[in-house]
Amino acid sequence: MIKYKIPFNKPPYTGNEDKYVIQAMKSDKISGDGEFGRKCERWFEEKLNCKRALLTPSCTHALEMCAMLIDIQPGDEVIMPSYTFVSTANAFALRGASIVFVDIRPDTMNIDETLIEQAITKKTKAIVVVHYAGVSCEMDTIVDIANRYNLYVIEDAAQGMMSSYKGKPLGTIGHLGAYSFHETKNYTSGGEGGLLIINDERFVERAEIIREKGTNRSQFFRGMVDKYTWVDIGSSYLMNEISAAYLWGNLEMAEDILKDRLNTWESYYDGLKEIETSGYVELPKIPKGCKHNAHMFYMKVKNLEERTALLEHLKKYGIWAVFHYVPLHSAPGGKRYGRFFGEDRYTTKESERLIRLPMYYGMTKQETAKVIQTIKGYYNETKSIS
Repeated sequence: MIKYKIPFNKPPYTGNEDKYVIQAMKSDKISGDGEFGRKCERWFEEKLNCKRALLTPSCTHALEMCAMLIDIQPGDEVIMPSYTFVSTANAFALRGASIVFVDIRPDTMNIDETLIEQAITKKTKAIVVVHYAGVSCEMDTIVDIANRYNLYVIEDAAQGMMSSYKGKPLGTIGHLGAYSFHETKNYTSGGEGGLLIINDERFVERAEIIREKGTNRSQFFRGMVDKYTWVDIGSSYLMNEISAAYLWGNLEMAEDILKDRLNTWESYYDGLKEIETSGYVELPKIPKGCKHNAHMFYMKVKNLEERTALLEHLKKYGIWAVFHYVPLHSAPGGKRYGRFFGEDRYTTKESERLIRLPMYYGMTKQETAKVIQTIKGYYNETKSIS
């Protein structure tokens, strides 16, 4: 296995995680909904001003809960982009939904809001948006469409914590939202983790039941019922207390982590602007009204062949850069459980051009400069930058 001098990712670690994890390990409540779990959920409820925030073992689990809460049934259709992680589609396909993939915008890699209305049928139940790289979709248009057709809006904001759209935190604009605390995200719960964000009051009580294996156990612990029992479908969707303790160590430093990542993002942007001006690459675009969280820094090269060559060049110098999603509609599962609506003008073409550069909390200026200079070196060797 290659040992990279500059890795693609390092999970965020601030210094207090050890203390909190040990404290959780020594407590009498480590299976979930303990002291750290409650502290994290209160932090999110205050920060997001949502109706309820529930920690889950992963963002995938939070999305599965979304599908249950809006009562997805076999034959329902759910509209979403093909350029996303498989969990976005799986969560709804598991309930029997047919996935309708819509093309993306090339500027943000987000779903093209102008194509959604055409894809709606009598079977459509929800629109699932994915805020790629922590940059918001055009939510005013999408919410308006959903309201006119009486559809649910689910935000897959796995990459979007600390990002906003016109002042509203991502995950709080639709009926339901989901965050990820996977080790590759800006904030982690020590490997895997997620958050269900509830913005519609009518989902709160049932979400607690689904999360507790379909029982009213949460109500029992609050003294609302004298015993708990099985009342609905559900599964084991509680984040364990040790993971919540690690996450709390990240949340205490949330603003510092954000600032650090934004500084790295700006260094990349400024350092690579020259080769964008020369016409060799395209850098990220941040639409007006969108405040991003520097979840990733990507650039787009000419084509798949150039991407392969540049990744090999970076690898030669000990730098681990990666490409991202293979469009779901081109995968066996995507063909089986969904269909692409309209023309694939950008999804496949743009996905083949995209390179993600190393990005993590604590990345040094020297490391960032090394990545920039190595990329410039590639274009100096293969093309003229003058």
